[in-house]
Amino acid sequence: MTDNVKIGVTGTGGLGMNLSRGINGTEKGKVVAVADVDDENLTQAGEELGISSEYRFSDHEEMLDNTGLDGVAIATPHTLHYDQTIAALERGIDTLCEKPLCTDLKKAKDLVRRSERADATLTVGYQRHLDGAFQRARNELENQVGDPQFLTAEVTQDWIAHQRGAWRTDPDLSGGGQLYDTGSHLVDVVLWTTTLEPVSVNAQMMFDDADRRVDKQAALDVQFHNGAVATISVSGDAPCVREHFHAWGSEGGFYIDGEGWDPRELTYINPDGDEHQPSLKGYGDRTKTEAFIETIVDGTEPPATARDALKVTALTEAAYESARTGHRVDIDTSLD
Repeated sequence: MTDNVKIGVTGTGGLGMNLSRGINGTEKGKVVAVADVDDENLTQAGEELGISSEYRFSDHEEMLDNTGLDGVAIATPHTLHYDQTIAALERGIDTLCEKPLCTDLKKAKDLVRRSERADATLTVGYQRHLDGAFQRARNELENQVGDPQFLTAEVTQDWIAHQRGAWRTDPDLSGGGQLYDTGSHLVDVVLWTTTLEPVSVNAQMMFDDADRRVDKQAALDVQFHNGAVATISVSGDAPCVREHFHAWGSEGGFYIDGEGWDPRELTYINPDGDEHQPSLKGYGDRTKTEAFIETIVDGTEPPATARDALKVTALTEAAYESARTGHRVDIDTSLD
């Protein structure tokens, strides 16, 4: 395959439309079909993207079966991802599924197995894998940090005030609250950048609902297989977006910091406490949609895989259990 990569998009809300614009902005990708259960969203998406009515679907599988797609991007509520991803993989259609891949540990393990035997690739929408600061920090971890021993990560956002009444605060659709939304990106980069294996978590959460299913703030104390400890803090009840990820080891440390949704900045600190900001040239040179199209055209490894997503789901589900029971909970990232 060299050109005219035909992509369908399921879920044409804000995120789905951002993905659609990104796909159409690549050299070879083109959105040729859309699916959504909301008629208004579907009509608006079709009109903006120039898609005729016969290629607008209310059913995901109907779109997959009738449009000759090379790939599909899934940007629906979290708990729908599992079935929709399976439907695409079973048809041999390369898939980009937004995060979290799913909100159930058994289903996450099943998707790893399915994706690794499927005749199609599965990319998970953790775009920080494509951010230059995180990429360089991961690549140079051993030299700049050594064996990571002490980690702190935090993200804040004015989230809950804007999401009450929306699907992201309906746990039957979202699987939880802020920890499964923006917080999922933070959990992912702690695990992916350091490659550490989490073994247990103790979590405290502030919930926004009487059933204690939708968290708006969370503080996680995570222990890792190598003895490292981390605090991961997520607030969806703060006035603005700030993100910080700091790591320390015997060789020094790094700070990754940023505000809003701009690319993050990387600072290295040596054992004497001296700081410098390395060049990020050659890092972070692809967008999520560009990387997805590359996996289809060139058969390259997705930047974020189902195995990456499994670790996030395992830690997140254990954190929710800990917060609700008041006990430290073991984390199971195995496929057994």
